[in-house]
Amino acid sequence: MTNADYWVELFHSGQRLGGGFLLTRRYVMTALHCLRGVTALDESVDVVLTDGSRLKGQVCRRDKDADLALITISAAYEVRLPIPRAGVAHGGDDWHAPYRPQKSEVHLRGRVDNGMANYLCEGGAVIEALQLTAHQLLGDYSGYSGGPVVKGVPEKHEPEIVGILLEQAPDRATADRAANVLFAATIGEAVRRFDQFDVEHLLDVLHPASSPSPQPEHGAGSNDDSSVGSVESWLGRIQEWAQRGILDPSQVAELNFTAIKTVMERELRGDET
Repeated sequence: MTNADYWVELFHSGQRLGGGFLLTRRYVMTALHCLRGVTALDESVDVVLTDGSRLKGQVCRRDKDADLALITISAAYEVRLPIPRAGVAHGGDDWHAPYRPQKSEVHLRGRVDNGMANYLCEGGAVIEALQLTAHQLLGDYSGYSGGPVVKGVPEKHEPEIVGILLEQAPDRATADRAANVLFAATIGEAVRRFDQFDVEHLLDVLHPASSPSPQPEHGAGSNDDSSVGSVESWLGRIQEWAQRGILDPSQVAELNFTAIKTVMERELRGDET
């Protein structure tokens, strides 16, 4: 297992779409424009891991304005690959991109020019983005979109994902070329764009406000209420740890999902504790 096993390739009807990466063990993040040809929400795509495993996934969210998409991996599969930390990049940091369109393509590396600046992307939204210079002068960086931007030098640092590649700047002198300047949405921006990672959304999944609460039979107690209270307590702790900087956005998303999943499975089994 290498330290870059978190990136994936996406396929639809046998056609390669592009790259993405495991934001959590359930969700894959990619650039929306990589999914051209996948027209319907909830349409099935194949998620191929670096070890060759082919998992079924579905497009569950699209953010057209920010050019981001989220794919959920089928519950029939359990991903055990390590998920790297998410982090924050600053101007002057080294970066690299472990995903490349083909094995014959070069790996991208470079320097962060501007960390966490507002950027008007092609989709029309103003997003929190990183401006990156690539050391490799390719003239055309198409195919790299959707892959993770990782902070540091791979041989010297543990992976820390700081963004997702979205766009390249045009060469102002030569219209048919791209400059070696790329733009990536920050991980914080990507996570904020999808309500799957909102505490309020997760609580609604567990205990929908629109659903009438059945009156418990005598002696049945308040197992449901205690379950909701328990998960609210854990979600509160997770948010507190995030505010203190102990957890990064991807870890928060993973722990929130795990807390909800654990309580829901307990209730489905009828456990009382």
